Amino acid sequence: MLQNKSFVRKTKQGKVIKVVREHYLRDDIYCGASFCQHCDTKSARFSSPDSTILVLDTNVVLNQIDLLENPAIDDVVVLSVVLDEVKNKNLAVYNRLRALCSNTLRRFFVFSNEHHKDTYVKAMAGESPNDRNDRAIRVAAQWYKNHLGGPTKVLMITNDRENKRKATEEGIIADTVESYVKSLGQPALLDLLVQPHSSEDMEIEDMRPSKKKVIYTEHKPMSEITSGIRCGIYHQGKLRVNRYNPFEAYVGSESIGDEIIIFGRGNMNRAFDGDVVAVELLPQDQWHNEKTLSIAEEDDEEDDGIHLAPNSADDAPRITNLPQGSSGKDGIAPVRPSGRVVGIIKRNWHAYCGSLEPMAMPAGNAGIAHALFVSKDRRFPKIRIQTRQLGNLLDKRIIVAVDTWDCQSKYPSGHYVRTIGDIGDRETETEVVLIENDIDARPFSAQVLSCLPPLPWTVSPEDLSNPIRQDLRHLRIFSVDPPGCKDIDDALNCTLLPNGNFEVGVHIADVTNFVHPGTPLDSEATQRGTSTYLVERRIDMLPKPLTEDICSLRADVERLAFSVIWEMTPEAHVISTRYTKSIIKSCAALSYVEAQARMDDSRLMDPVTIDLRNMNALAKIMRQRRIDRGAITLASAEVKFQVDTETHDPLDIGMYQIREANQMVEEFMLAANVSVAEQILKSFPSCSLLRRHPSPTKEMLEPLLRTAASVGLDLDVSSSKALADSLDHAVGDDPYFNKLIRILATRCMTQAVYFCSGDLSPPEFHHYGLASPLYTHFTSPIRRYADVIVHRLLAASLGIYKLPTIFQDRPQLTSIADNLNYRHRNAQMASRSSIELHTIIFFRKRPTDTEARIVKIRANGFIVFVPKYGIEGPVYLTMRGDKGGGEWVVDEQQQKIKKTDGSISYGVLQTVQIHMEVVEPQPNRPKLQLSLL
Repeated sequence: MLQNKSFVRKTKQGKVIKVVREHYLRDDIYCGASFCQHCDTKSARFSSPDSTILVLDTNVVLNQIDLLENPAIDDVVVLSVVLDEVKNKNLAVYNRLRALCSNTLRRFFVFSNEHHKDTYVKAMAGESPNDRNDRAIRVAAQWYKNHLGGPTKVLMITNDRENKRKATEEGIIADTVESYVKSLGQPALLDLLVQPHSSEDMEIEDMRPSKKKVIYTEHKPMSEITSGIRCGIYHQGKLRVNRYNPFEAYVGSESIGDEIIIFGRGNMNRAFDGDVVAVELLPQDQWHNEKTLSIAEEDDEEDDGIHLAPNSADDAPRITNLPQGSSGKDGIAPVRPSGRVVGIIKRNWHAYCGSLEPMAMPAGNAGIAHALFVSKDRRFPKIRIQTRQLGNLLDKRIIVAVDTWDCQSKYPSGHYVRTIGDIGDRETETEVVLIENDIDARPFSAQVLSCLPPLPWTVSPEDLSNPIRQDLRHLRIFSVDPPGCKDIDDALNCTLLPNGNFEVGVHIADVTNFVHPGTPLDSEATQRGTSTYLVERRIDMLPKPLTEDICSLRADVERLAFSVIWEMTPEAHVISTRYTKSIIKSCAALSYVEAQARMDDSRLMDPVTIDLRNMNALAKIMRQRRIDRGAITLASAEVKFQVDTETHDPLDIGMYQIREANQMVEEFMLAANVSVAEQILKSFPSCSLLRRHPSPTKEMLEPLLRTAASVGLDLDVSSSKALADSLDHAVGDDPYFNKLIRILATRCMTQAVYFCSGDLSPPEFHHYGLASPLYTHFTSPIRRYADVIVHRLLAASLGIYKLPTIFQDRPQLTSIADNLNYRHRNAQMASRSSIELHTIIFFRKRPTDTEARIVKIRANGFIVFVPKYGIEGPVYLTMRGDKGGGEWVVDEQQQKIKKTDGSISYGVLQTVQIHMEVVEPQPNRPKLQLSLL
């Protein structure tokens, strides 16, 4: 049956056109009940005729997804009209709903009501789309009631009063979410409900009767924000909260080319870390300079002054009034643009992990306790929730979601989602790390695992006879990786040719031979984006049979690879480059330590060791040439743990040591990535996935320049080459000085990002850190999905395979690149959080005295870096209520903090002795405290 659907649409030119679409209706769309007398029951989800079938409206799904994910809620019909509306309004909720519908252990059934001849409804004249959709839901509920009949009860769930009233009039049984949940007789489920915000809730704000004062200013309407941004009155950017001071945030603004400082919760105006906000600049006499930035103390969040309305005199951070002449020329330190949030453009609310802080409440509903949830991450404010299970939750890590934050409310309101585990338990705290960083650590589904070839897997005769593959098993190929590495995705060879040149090969696991576009395995890898490396375990992007066996280039087994092979002169000049799918057999899987030991032992003259030395000689030339072009050798504080194999507890901790063997492998991986980038861009100029590193702005480099100047260094930042040369000459008496300067330089850089070549112009492709006009990721397809995409592009450029259709959809490619950037950053943050967690576990029973370097001066102390352990943290010079010891002032020009009487001073990069121990200033928030000796 064919229906014509028509609607009007406005074109980009402003014309209004009528669009007519054909809409097919069928009578063979099944209801999903196994006991149905009329339908095919092969794909049925509902099994009992005595069950209650729930038909949900759109707002119930959008607002109550946490409740729906609880196993107590089942036998749910998800109408296609609801699914489409949810997809348009909230993609994150849509993905969670789709996961529920595809989970075979849950009874959620998608019914295509929009294509069933008995449930499709036409819009009536004067009817809004929302009213039409509500009517479609009622019609579908009525159809289910008539269709199933018998003892089966069909219940429509809606919180919309008008929709419920009409349903009742039409003979449909309808109920609110809360009423239905109460009927289940499981009080704990009520904690999962998103509570509609009401003025009565305000009475529990401060545990005393409230006068309903306005604590925060109302957010501007979106129309005013949009026009304000267009006119330059407001500035748009993502809010980032300082990890050492939750009352200090920054919004990077392209419109003014600098970061805007947001001071105090009042000026943050209910914005969360990660929200995209609209900011209004404050008058210049209210702008702040570096002297006024302080480290927040653990109990600062209890200070009512933090929550005062914007422009209040008490909204400034608590610091000493500093005398003129204390820093800079004429005593004036460089001021930073300061502002306040006037509106939220896009919320970044997600699941928050932490614990409860019980509150004494006036007499209320029996069994309902009010509590403040304290996030484990100090950057987030406390969240007010109601719970019926307070006694069971006080010693647990739990997840809470935010529902709303009214301008009359000191805290946001939210609801309990689920319990993670006991506070302090390592498994629990590791799960917190994964949840906070949105890392999917669930086991791979049966559909995903069904895409894998059976084990044991071996190279087949078909692979050997395939003309697209070159047999390279005769080559002396080896891998060099971190110790204990099982997911080996790259191997190397270096063969001396008769003409005196070298044939050098980089051989990468041929993951795309097993991960095909459009399969559940590919979809899962697309979503996960990258593997995540925690201290004691790895969260894989692909299932272990692939990562550790089928694709891993282990020693003495034949494996499929994608190879980049150069002919190079002894001076490392490339004569020719070729790309081929291949079959290899690695002769050795070496660790960095083993490879280095071989190269260093002059007694060893075996073929593999000679190949290593030749490769290392070439790599050194390539590295120097890259540095001469302007590549910057940056540094990061990489920490290495020695972990107990049985308990997974840390036994030792120290800085990760970089050897020549590491640099050798890195050099050839970089070269392969550059070669592949050139090849794919030449073939596909508008749809290649590349990686760029934007040049840092002068404002971004300002903190580095100030720090360098304070210790007598004059850094030239006019180009990456100039900065690289300056960093090479930045040496002092301290052997760690140069590395510290490089770490500080790294922190001034932007993040490197993936992008679609069609979205930018070639000058924007540049990779600043590598001083390369083109770069991509090709060498780690086992652990990065970006490399999987690049393998497909490279194969298509060589005519091996046809380019998958997704590469013709640029918006979707851009969306994939955005997700890869998001996942890559989250994986990095999870790794750091895992290191912080294990650092606390390690030092809990090992208080330690050690040496540290000052890296940042603040008004009440400084941030130090501990080279031995790769740890960074605050050291306080003044604590709140500290009556003795005189005042401290910041000298901005010299980057020093000193007592007013001049008796003591501390400067940036100075060495200090500190004591480290784990303390718990607030319940359930252990931290590593650093204090001066």
